[in-house]
Amino acid sequence: MQKYQAAVDDFDRQMARLLGVNGTDLRCLEVLIGAQEEITPRIIADRLGLTTGSVTTMLDRLERAGYVQRTPHPDDRRKVVVEATDAARRRTWEMIGPLVEESTDAVTRDFTDAELDAVERFLTRATLLQERHTSRLRGRD
Repeated sequence: MQKYQAAVDDFDRQMARLLGVNGTDLRCLEVLIGAQEEITPRIIADRLGLTTGSVTTMLDRLERAGYVQRTPHPDDRRKVVVEATDAARRRTWEMIGPLVEESTDAVTRDFTDAELDAVERFLTRATLLQERHTSRLRGRD
């Protein structure tokens, strides 16, 4: 697990370098690109464990880089909706797309459906455990 996490961290660092952003900015882009719902700065702050002030500064940076756009919330004038731009989606897919496409065949081809189900259960449980302990550490001062 540690070797795999280190490989993921290395890949993320290279993506951030090529995009010209820092690691937190990259995580923000991941949240926005993977979102199934409207994302507000408050949601970003909660997901990344940041203050709303630091999120505003980050969004200013990402907006100047052409990676995010902010628009008024359609139902609540006090809120803003944040979205990744098409350019951000395209640039990130150029980097991660080959990994995703290759992993579909190279990683999964030798596993049965039952084995893949077991791997999925393991990763789901490991993720929940990691998230719980991340929350625990965020609560420490």
